[in-house]
Amino acid sequence: MARNTSIIPKAPCGRIMSRAGAPRVSEEAMDIMSKILEEYGEEIAQKATKIAKHSGRKTVLEGDIKLAAE
Repeated sequence: MARNTSIIPKAPCGRIMSRAGAPRVSEEAMDIMSKILEEYGEEIAQKATKIAKHSGRKTVLEGDIKLAAE
């Protein structure tokens, strides 16, 4: 069995899906949800970093994240 190298833990992903109405969530579903959220988060982080650099800053701010996520 391959070791999960995702940064985002599976348990919170399972809770997100449970809150969304899933009565039960498989390990595989939590694993893929974790990977997808990590990929999406990395995309947002890259866009936010570019926004901060364009603004002449090294620090990524809350507004950069919000703008990148739109």
